[in-house]
Amino acid sequence: MANGAQALMKTLVDAGVEACFTNPGTSEMHFVAALDSEPKMRAILALFEGVATGAADGYARMADKPAATLLHLGCGLGNGLANLHNARKGKVPVVNIVGDHATYHVKYDAQLQSDIETVARNVSPGFVRTSKSTEALCQDAVDAITAAKGLPGQVATLILPADVSWGDGGQPCALPPQTSPAIADDATIQTVADAVRTGKKTALLLGGRALREPSLRAAAKLAAHNGIKLFAETFPTRIERGAGLPAVERIAYLAELATLQLSEYENLILVDTKPPVSFFAYPGKKSYLVPESCNVNTLATPEQDAAASLNKLADALGAADTEPKLQASARPGRPRGKLTAEKVCKALGHLMPEHSIIVDESITSGLMLNALTAGCPRHDILTLTGGAIGQGLPNAVGAAVACPDRPVYALVGDGTAMYTIQALWTMARENLNVTTIIFNNASYSILNIELDRVGAESAGAKAKSQLDISSPVTHYAQLAQSMGVHGVRVQSTEELLKAMEYAQSMPGPHLIEAVVPESLNGVKRKVLPWLLRTLPSLPRSVSTTLKKKIAP
Repeated sequence: MANGAQALMKTLVDAGVEACFTNPGTSEMHFVAALDSEPKMRAILALFEGVATGAADGYARMADKPAATLLHLGCGLGNGLANLHNARKGKVPVVNIVGDHATYHVKYDAQLQSDIETVARNVSPGFVRTSKSTEALCQDAVDAITAAKGLPGQVATLILPADVSWGDGGQPCALPPQTSPAIADDATIQTVADAVRTGKKTALLLGGRALREPSLRAAAKLAAHNGIKLFAETFPTRIERGAGLPAVERIAYLAELATLQLSEYENLILVDTKPPVSFFAYPGKKSYLVPESCNVNTLATPEQDAAASLNKLADALGAADTEPKLQASARPGRPRGKLTAEKVCKALGHLMPEHSIIVDESITSGLMLNALTAGCPRHDILTLTGGAIGQGLPNAVGAAVACPDRPVYALVGDGTAMYTIQALWTMARENLNVTTIIFNNASYSILNIELDRVGAESAGAKAKSQLDISSPVTHYAQLAQSMGVHGVRVQSTEELLKAMEYAQSMPGPHLIEAVVPESLNGVKRKVLPWLLRTLPSLPRSVSTTLKKKIAP
């Protein structure tokens, strides 16, 4: 007869949960011991809970199935909340296992006692359950896995009291058959088709699983047949792109630019996403970014099958046999001259192998990434879905565990790197195929932009010092070396290229610290060139207006 933890382990792997990212404590020791009972379960230790949760997120994005976490009580869950928030916003399936005190110990209010369920509901609103007995544990786990794997995916939190884990009488349970997701009904197809047939300027806004190849190809047929513009949500969970796939323009982060991108569209059709809103509220500016005159229709919700719904719409509009327009193969040339953030993005586009995975948390430094990799060999990009920084390095860990045969590139800002720098240790321990590029501009550049945009006046030395991380100097290459990762600091474009080529030729993780100037020293000075190069949807009239309003 198995104890609860052993039966739980068997239930997890039989349901396809074969990776567990852990940061355990005393209350989870029976779960830790049970790892030896199940050879199919891979256990990956993280030195910080935010690394474990972010790695589970990255794994699920690339494996298309959930990983498990193992966290220690409410405090451990608290440390992992930021990246669980990102997973929730990205609709990513995670089975979030949190240990708890033995049920009979709770009444003593020991030092680590807390209300775990209340904390968990912030990131796991659809499923939180404390298992009450060893006999019920495996069914509780099945319910959590079922919830996590549904559409949309979600963080499902299972709280595991220590005595439920060590108790005898555990019986593994099987996952019930998964039901197929619904497709847009006939009435919805008719409404959307009628909107397209009006001939008004129309755009499709794609998110979630609509940014995978089957959906992209169906959407591209509609674009070619009916003259529809394809947009992607600002921060995709995972977008498949590159040569041979349809090109999709992402909605800009800056609300002012997103508004201009959408300004001429009279119909907006949503597929696995919601209407775009600004990341923050700004004085005197609208939060809802769709033009008031624009008609908005939803073709497929996150609970529905995006690809099948798009194909059904294509059939209704006679676009099923249309040849979609695909991205031509085109790499940028080898960069030269002074090292800048843009040159780093250009170097990646010039060198990256086919089927690369790019985890993008470069914030301002990566503004040119999309433009400079558009025609590169096929690749995936994972982005910061929830805005809680510290996602990039852990996501790269998870992506590399899920796809060991694919090169992973983590593009990370220097400020955000320090939130979860411990991920480097896990990369070294697991010998993961990750090349991390840290843009070291010694500044929270995005916050300097936001300081201007929110209208904060008279920012003096004390205020500006809160956004300056130049002193003391942080040496990221040395930090990497101290955790077992090959690290190098580069200050020229040639040094960067040499370091990237070396990383491609040698197994294991690498870190390249690229010392670059601050990307944006003010929105008005830099935004126009970037805008005109990366947002092809903007009409000439809008470009002219921009030159008058925001050009220096």
